Amino acid sequence: MSISRENITEIGELTEREEDDDSAEGDEEEDDDDEEESKESGGEEEETQEEEKQGNESHLQATSKEYTAVGNFTAQQAGDLTFKKGEILLIIEKKPDGWWIAKNAKGNKGLVPKTYLEPYHKEDGQESSEEGSEENVDVGDETAEELEVKQRTGSHWSAVRKALSEQINTVDVLTTMGAIPTGFRPSTLFQLLEEGNQFRASYFLQPELAPSQLAFRDLMWDAKTGTIRSRPSHVSLILTLWSCKMIPLPELSIQVLSRHVRLCLFDGNKVLSNIHTVRATWQPKKPRTWTFSPQVTGILPCLLDGDCFLRSNSLSPDLGILFELGISYIRNSTGERGELSCGWVFLKLFDASGIPIPAKTYELFLNGGTPYEKGVEVDRSVSRRAHGSVFHQMMMMRRQPQLLVKLRSLNRRSRNILSLLPEILIGSMCCIHLLIFYRQILGDVLLKGRMSMQSADFISNPVLATFPKLLEQPDVMDALRSSWAEKESTLKRSEKRDGEFLKAVFLLVYHDCVVPLLHSTFLPPFRWAEEETEAARWKVIADFLKQNQENKGALQALLSPDGVHEPFDISEQTYDFLGEIRKKAA
Repeated sequence: MSISRENITEIGELTEREEDDDSAEGDEEEDDDDEEESKESGGEEEETQEEEKQGNESHLQATSKEYTAVGNFTAQQAGDLTFKKGEILLIIEKKPDGWWIAKNAKGNKGLVPKTYLEPYHKEDGQESSEEGSEENVDVGDETAEELEVKQRTGSHWSAVRKALSEQINTVDVLTTMGAIPTGFRPSTLFQLLEEGNQFRASYFLQPELAPSQLAFRDLMWDAKTGTIRSRPSHVSLILTLWSCKMIPLPELSIQVLSRHVRLCLFDGNKVLSNIHTVRATWQPKKPRTWTFSPQVTGILPCLLDGDCFLRSNSLSPDLGILFELGISYIRNSTGERGELSCGWVFLKLFDASGIPIPAKTYELFLNGGTPYEKGVEVDRSVSRRAHGSVFHQMMMMRRQPQLLVKLRSLNRRSRNILSLLPEILIGSMCCIHLLIFYRQILGDVLLKGRMSMQSADFISNPVLATFPKLLEQPDVMDALRSSWAEKESTLKRSEKRDGEFLKAVFLLVYHDCVVPLLHSTFLPPFRWAEEETEAARWKVIADFLKQNQENKGALQALLSPDGVHEPFDISEQTYDFLGEIRKKAA
């Protein structure tokens, strides 16, 4: 069942005009707010900065303070410390991720969740100097057991906690120096991408075997239409990233290489889809405002496309979209590179009754820390000044970091197109037609053209073997988009309606464009957020496309003595579908 989107009138032309007006007003108000804030804050801002520095210094020190457990906790993995309610623990070190190093009365050490603890009062009226609102905000009406077990069970947090802890020292130093706001953290979603292939689009693009291991569960052949069968999913929608406002700026000691939003499907415990990245643009006059899908000459690069599709067959009532705003940076003093989260927000797709949320524009206020922390603010100085009159509080709320997104309802044509994609996938709308070509060719090769369905031999097909690489090299994907758009513009209307003819033409375009580029020695390896490398790659790609256009194909360039290409093994041009499935099983 697809998500139904009703009451579409509220997001029609009137909403578009309102959004444009709101955006314009918001930009003006942002400038006015900045001026007003600079006048109002005065000595209060200096006092706030001093308080933040003192708070950060005390946060970084080894505390060696005693805390009382407010609930029972059983170690869930190696390195955790089991304790019972009422037990007194000596805190050796407080980690910003919410997991502290503690020692019990027997001398055993391990990691404990801070939400299970409260300061131990040795005498009436004596309180720990470390007690603060940030440490105790997580302990609400829920019991500690219900709260923390829900966060840990089946989550991906344990998989990335070690990697994050290795970067926390750097982030602590930057926070203490005042180079970044206190709510910034090492990027959680970036660490998941670095852990392996299981959170990349190329992983979810591969077919999945049925439990019988004799057929594919999500790739079936429709004999009547002569193509793959469409498969509706539980959630199917289109999302547009509008803008990010009031995003705090790092100081000049950090050079920002990329501003971006990473999004994925999330159920509160674990990531349920690939992690999709959209790069933002910004203007020097308004560095705290990020925008998407800028006006460009030619085709819009897929990395900048703010229109995304989402598909999921998860039946979880807590299913939603996790957005993480991030920056790639380099420290000017050391040359060290890293990825920081500037805040995150979770948009739940169903209400308490299980009804899909309406398709409209949502203004989402960002949280600081990681998705597995609670009560952390992106910039504590903003909320710390949120006192006084109602008007002043409203002005402070407008200075909170926020993300504007719009959920769009699907018409019949869009729903039919998305139903040809895998049941779980997030991607850019500008690439959807190329993904469908890949799935159709996959169906032809695995379901229609195989002599025996029991055969597990390698399949010689460069398109199936290399297309997933394009999802990790967006500039090559843009080259394919450009070449296909140029070729498609020369086709007759009757030819565009012929599916088999279109696939044959697409294969020719792919071999003329993508295969030579992937094996070119002139094309530098793809590196994320390296401006020089990106510019060098695009120059090679642009020159190659121009040469192809002049020579009406890549054959002349391939046979030219000036053309140098890397050698490759025949296995690189073959598709091992069982190998891909084994990767997914692992």
